[in-house]
Amino acid sequence: MKEQPKTRKEFHDVMSFDEAITKYYNSISLESVGTETIDISESLNRILAEKIIAKIDVPPFARSSKDGYAVNAKDTFEADEEHPIFLNFNKEFIAAGSVPKKEVKENFASEIATGAMIPRGSNAVVMIEYADIKEDKIKIYRPVTPGENIMHAGSDMMAGELLIDKGQKLSSRETAVIATQGINKIKVFKKPKIGVISTGNEIIEVGKKLTEGKIYDTNARIVCDFCKENGANPTYLGIVKDNEKEIKEKIKFASKNFDMIILSGGTSAGIGDICYRVIEELGQIIVHGVAIKPGKPIVLGKVKEIPTIILPGFPTSASITFNMFVKPIVRAKSGLPKYEEYKKIIAKVAERINSEGGKHEFILVNLAKQKDNTFSAYQTTKNSGAITTFSFSDGFIEIKDNTNAILKDETVEVNLFNENTKISDLTFIGSHCVMLEPALAILRKKGFTIKILHVGSSVGLDAARREESDISPTHLLDEKSNEYNIAFIKNDNNLTLYKGYIRKQGIVFRKDIKHTTLKEFISNKNLRMINRNKGSGTRVLFDKLLKDISLKINIPFNELKKIKGYELEANTHSAVAAAVAQKKADFGIAIETVAEQYGLSFIPLKDENYDFCIPKSKLSKPAIQEFLKVIKSKEFVSELQKNKGIEVPKNIGEKIYE
Repeated sequence: MKEQPKTRKEFHDVMSFDEAITKYYNSISLESVGTETIDISESLNRILAEKIIAKIDVPPFARSSKDGYAVNAKDTFEADEEHPIFLNFNKEFIAAGSVPKKEVKENFASEIATGAMIPRGSNAVVMIEYADIKEDKIKIYRPVTPGENIMHAGSDMMAGELLIDKGQKLSSRETAVIATQGINKIKVFKKPKIGVISTGNEIIEVGKKLTEGKIYDTNARIVCDFCKENGANPTYLGIVKDNEKEIKEKIKFASKNFDMIILSGGTSAGIGDICYRVIEELGQIIVHGVAIKPGKPIVLGKVKEIPTIILPGFPTSASITFNMFVKPIVRAKSGLPKYEEYKKIIAKVAERINSEGGKHEFILVNLAKQKDNTFSAYQTTKNSGAITTFSFSDGFIEIKDNTNAILKDETVEVNLFNENTKISDLTFIGSHCVMLEPALAILRKKGFTIKILHVGSSVGLDAARREESDISPTHLLDEKSNEYNIAFIKNDNNLTLYKGYIRKQGIVFRKDIKHTTLKEFISNKNLRMINRNKGSGTRVLFDKLLKDISLKINIPFNELKKIKGYELEANTHSAVAAAVAQKKADFGIAIETVAEQYGLSFIPLKDENYDFCIPKSKLSKPAIQEFLKVIKSKEFVSELQKNKGIEVPKNIGEKIYE
């Protein structure tokens, strides 16, 4: 009898975020996996499993902190530049590591080196710069006070003092402290062994040749390094295809040899059906589906009491769910505090952020500093399939499940991924252009740090008005005057405009398509386009061209907007060209430079001005002044001239409107 296909499990009973955390953590052990004693030479970045108490004073004796002369301070009180005093020389030089032989009696002094033991009778050291020695006399030009230039015994550490507490991650600072006590063996927590498994027919290992329809196994690298950062020892167990027997054998092996199992990519239809069935057969599923975004389909289970977790396949979803659900478990088993407190910054939301009611959402953001040194938060616009969404973000905002939106200018709390997050020397907020990168590379070589938010020309100008952006690249076409950029800042006395370069915008398409006009492209129902994001200069230009065509052929503009793919948006010119080259779309509007880079055909539509809007209040910033020098430099101009579709005006880098 033919076996009936197994039905796919649906997420009927998704739990709330808090409920899922509580239920799962109550079902597994959060104890460390034990301790071991290791040599201090191997202890860097390990987690200390015992308190380190000082056994000896550091320093163990009073020692000189300067080269000079050991004296009794009261003998120098009357010394000054004009009336130096004379002390008898003990004719002893006390070197570091030697024991003084002579006592410093009244009106006597001994020569001493930095780090050397202070002799009996001395309570201060005169620096060598303020004394001369002649035969048996020492001439002192400056008085010293008792204790001056002396490091007393125990002044750094005293015997019995707690130096490092249990649970501390050992950096070079802590290992140095341990070394001062002569300790060469220390007890640390064992690193939990974590088996990392990637699943999916579409992924291949990093280093192998990428073939059509495949993607590299990014998640394995993410998960393994997250585990290492939190004190664990991960082992990559390879990629498992959509095969139940293979998955079962891999999980069985992992359950016998590891303290924890993490799979990624096995939450979706197909491979996900197999993964959760295998875990149900070998162990138990505690949670399947959580009301969060991103990461709803996460699976939390156990096999032989070993925590077994299936993360979503999209890199950002995997990163968020690891940090929210898995990281506390890894830390607890490593001997670290379960929860690592995120450093928080208060910021105002730059643009409205919509939320799906009923889900606990984690919104990734980038930060920009405002003129009053407060911060604005910009939502990262890429989706959960893009690893750069997570890696290039400064932090995240949590939106509880009873919130539908965060309004523009609303105050929020941003959880920083890096507590040392530094606001860049230069923040670019505005339009994207691949040809700007050579200028930024020159600035980076000069030591400037740069952050770029590709949000489109319109949003970029708004950021410049709020003084969040240092430089807002823009190429907005005014429909009335048919000129670029100036019309959009005329009514703002705080903005200036500096000349950039001229780019050819046009239709990018594959060479097998034989159309020659935009009208032909939009009229062909078999072709799919890829559009640019709302607010970008390219989107403004495309909509204007559509309106022109609608007037000529007497078809309403809203009807023309029904082109297949009109709603599909890309944030950069490169993304448009890549989508066309990979046959995800048939045509789009982009600059000629990227058409050349991706081997695509190009039909010019408009020469546009790509200029730089800068708030007046920021013009004096050294980084901005350097940028204006760079874009006028021969080095940058020569880079521009190498590329097709770019024209360099004579007044590049000059102010064209204030």
